Amino acid sequence: MKRSDRLYALIAILKDGRLYRAQDLAIRLSVSLRTIYRDMETLASSGIPVEGERGVGYTARAAITLPPLNLTKTELEALHIGLAAVGSSMEGDLRNAAETLSAKIDAVLPVDNHNVTKSFGFAVYPFADAAQGFRHLTPLRKAIRSRQKLRLSFSNGQQSDVHPLKIDYWGRVWTCIVWNERQEEFNSLRVDQIEAVSILPSLFVDEPGKRLKDYIATQ
Repeated sequence: MKRSDRLYALIAILKDGRLYRAQDLAIRLSVSLRTIYRDMETLASSGIPVEGERGVGYTARAAITLPPLNLTKTELEALHIGLAAVGSSMEGDLRNAAETLSAKIDAVLPVDNHNVTKSFGFAVYPFADAAQGFRHLTPLRKAIRSRQKLRLSFSNGQQSDVHPLKIDYWGRVWTCIVWNERQEEFNSLRVDQIEAVSILPSLFVDEPGKRLKDYIATQ
């Protein structure tokens, strides 16, 4: 049995709340006692509510185990907006829960580590930082769908006229892939660093060298 399968099996056994001796678990899973001890330490360190000690036994506090979920990017975006709101406005247990839940989601998201490191690094920013860009997500997404040109203003006073192409999500940070008309190149912009989004009175069309697929081809 693979280690990951064994850990899931242990969770399934312990979640009924009963006390299990390590020796009985070792026999049941056909592994050594030392392996069970290591697995319990792994489960506890990963946030599974396991309680117990060697020589006494182990149990799991009541917890909700969700089945695997397939989320769209929009659903994931909505989930993190909610977590960010709780994390930035609450204190105590709710804030801690928002942080640990967000960390669990980040840990299982598929990430292209090569591209992330090359561009801006895998982001684990405070909730307050990420919240700065939430208000821009809706107009950016509408502009992408309608091919609307935008003028983006930044906190440093700079402005860019862009063709918005795609919104990407990394950890708790959203970026927008754009074609920058003035620089005549693609940019990956952090949404939380945008101060204002203004709609320009024109649309853009797909032009060779300025399309999303052209950006993807350069990566």
